[in-house]
Amino acid sequence: MRASYRLFLFLFAFYMVVGIVYWLMGGEPLGVTALFLSAGLALIIGYYVWFINRRTGGVLPEDNPDALISDGAGELGFYSPHSWWPLAVGLAATAAGVGLIIGWWLTMIAVGGLIIAVMGFVLEYERPSNSPYGSTSHH
Repeated sequence: MRASYRLFLFLFAFYMVVGIVYWLMGGEPLGVTALFLSAGLALIIGYYVWFINRRTGGVLPEDNPDALISDGAGELGFYSPHSWWPLAVGLAATAAGVGLIIGWWLTMIAVGGLIIAVMGFVLEYERPSNSPYGSTSHH
């Protein structure tokens, strides 16, 4: 796992150097922006992998050449079997993209819908502590 975060931190440094050189040589704004955004993305991924490496002790079954498939078994997470929120997120994101072509008014409406859809998707299984559905005890 150490090689993973080092790779992404190297990519961050590479994109930063190339972006600065490209900017100083008079590169066009879109290319400069793309290089700096690529550096930022590499930094985010590198930091995340470094953080997980530090948290897990840096030893994963994938790092051990003698590991068995069963060494990686276990719960991977919870995946909703019947959520309609990804459809709403996709439709709102598509409307925001089409709005860039049609007009700013559609983009603004779609971004509002996208915020609501993302919040619904992320908070789908969250219940407030005072909810009648989240508590089994009656006071």
